[in-house]
Amino acid sequence: MVFSSIIFLWVLLPCILLLYYVSPKPFKNGILTVFSLFFYAWGEPRYVVLMIFSVLLNYGFGRLVEKFGKKRWLLALCVTINLLILGYFKYYNFLAEVLNPLLRGFDIALPAIQVTLPIGISFYTFQALSYVVDVYRGENQAQKNPLNMMLYISFFPQLIAGPIVKYHDIEEQIENRTVTLEGFSYGVKRFIFGLGKKVILANTFAEVVDAVYAYQAADVSQAMLWLTALLYMLQIYFDFSGYSDMAIGLGKMFGFTFIENFRLPYTATSIQDFWRKWHISLSSWFKEYVYIPLGGNRRGTARTYVNLWTVFLLTGIWHGAGWTFIFWGIYHGFFNVLERCFLGKWLKQEKFRPLAHIYAVFVVLIGWIFFRADTIGQAFSFIRYMFVPHSAVVLMERYMNRKLWMFLAAALLACGPVQWFWMKWKGRVLAQDGSVTVTSWIGYMAILWFSILLLVNNTYNPFIYFRF
Repeated sequence: MVFSSIIFLWVLLPCILLLYYVSPKPFKNGILTVFSLFFYAWGEPRYVVLMIFSVLLNYGFGRLVEKFGKKRWLLALCVTINLLILGYFKYYNFLAEVLNPLLRGFDIALPAIQVTLPIGISFYTFQALSYVVDVYRGENQAQKNPLNMMLYISFFPQLIAGPIVKYHDIEEQIENRTVTLEGFSYGVKRFIFGLGKKVILANTFAEVVDAVYAYQAADVSQAMLWLTALLYMLQIYFDFSGYSDMAIGLGKMFGFTFIENFRLPYTATSIQDFWRKWHISLSSWFKEYVYIPLGGNRRGTARTYVNLWTVFLLTGIWHGAGWTFIFWGIYHGFFNVLERCFLGKWLKQEKFRPLAHIYAVFVVLIGWIFFRADTIGQAFSFIRYMFVPHSAVVLMERYMNRKLWMFLAAALLACGPVQWFWMKWKGRVLAQDGSVTVTSWIGYMAILWFSILLLVNNTYNPFIYFRF
């Protein structure tokens, strides 16, 4: 089940909203929990048991940690079990593919088991770990009510695509929250805005990107390769940020406030700046639970670089089981270390600001090629032919039409200048003021109508987070 599906928009969402608001307060959390489990089980009924097990496991560890105090072995056991579960379902196939050729000489082989990846397992595993670590640190008390713990982990708006919600950020809201007309209005607008980003822009770009990546890079013209790289850069942003907008909006409809996950990342002037604006919940999670515990920047320059590279290696691994994701993480780690060494000082100078922005966008664009490619070889081939003029049979004219040009122009404006203008002037699109002006609602209804029209007439609605 995804937010951008007709069944969710027209059946399930109205039903849960109606049921939630007519129910007495003591039943509201239970209703949200049951619906969240139903939402997850819709697409993967067998894996809802795994998620329930994860919730109960970490609920139990939280109680044990609070009872016995700061026992490192207990925390280590909790982390190990969680990572083993995540590792088995997410990385077993990859490890078997990598290790079996090496083990062949010893007459050993990992069994050929095709393990299916449960959607959202990376997100809810990280949320569960943050809860236990927070209890271990004494930052919050262990949750006494297992149903509240279940709601924290399984809450459907952020379950399958984030943002990653840390327990100490939402602890109070689980039992005490208020829904206002202004907050609900903002939630509806934020949801529609995210739906438009996903359906109108991301899905449109995805059709072209997927079609081009099905060819050999040598068969695609140089101009088309550059265009495809740009389109994927926009696709992943509008897809991911669109889902985050929808999650934040849905949460607001039920009285929850989630952290922002994106802050105009393509306006960054460095790779460090990019990661302060891209997938903020993941970046902050790694900073709080990995980078700082490793020593951060407190143990000398060399150790700082090692810690940075470790974090970005883990970031790549978190995104998917494949060499492309690992390389992508190492790639971003390299530029973060480079900026930490000397480049960052130049990029911060005002006279270099335009060049700094070009540098950041270019580095990110090249990085996304590795993220999207099926193999590292395909990625390097793609990049090679981007810079080498060659004859090709796949030209821009095959995919470019007035609709795509129009959406491309809109996307380029929306991912930077337009949003910046709206946010600066507290406009009707992103401002959390709950205003119900006729003009703003006409705009939102137009976005909603066009999005639904596209969903009805086009079955192409890819879910980019199946690898996460």
